[in-house]
Amino acid sequence: MFSTLIKRKLSDNQVANVFINAIFDSVDKGFKEVASIINEDTAFVKSPNITESHNGEFSLIVIVGNLSYLESTFDADQAARVENIIFEKLAKIYDMEVIAFKNLIREYQNFIVRVNHPSKNWIYGMSKAVFHKYKLNDFQDEYFRRMQAPNPLFLKRMDEVMGNFIWNWDAFFKKYRM
Repeated sequence: MFSTLIKRKLSDNQVANVFINAIFDSVDKGFKEVASIINEDTAFVKSPNITESHNGEFSLIVIVGNLSYLESTFDADQAARVENIIFEKLAKIYDMEVIAFKNLIREYQNFIVRVNHPSKNWIYGMSKAVFHKYKLNDFQDEYFRRMQAPNPLFLKRMDEVMGNFIWNWDAFFKKYRM
């Protein structure tokens, strides 16, 4: 009972570490299944043959999607502080300058917003980003391929998958405080 009343206080740096580690852990453990789901999806007339090692685009999509939720979870100042720490840490991981990494993330954000327009649903946008970044249009039936649009049934299934890669802030705040 007392463990639920006494929450561990985390610094911005610790929150950034937990956030990054959880995202990479989920992608590392889950992308093999994601690739399998895409490869076996009935929306495609032939398998895209995505390998489990081809998770770079997916990782960036998951990072961008989760950063969008970070910005809506914290007040503006705290979100900016945590986001800057995350950018610094991820830039080191990706062996990039911080400004170059921020630009990469902003490009992905803009891409997701563009392919998702007019919807503002980030999970739907992430699903569409997966579709486009992995060039899945090439594997669809002729009708959707000519339209250059994802099969809505595929997107619905991907939304369910992508929802599993979004950080659960409610569970986090039940255990920790800032």
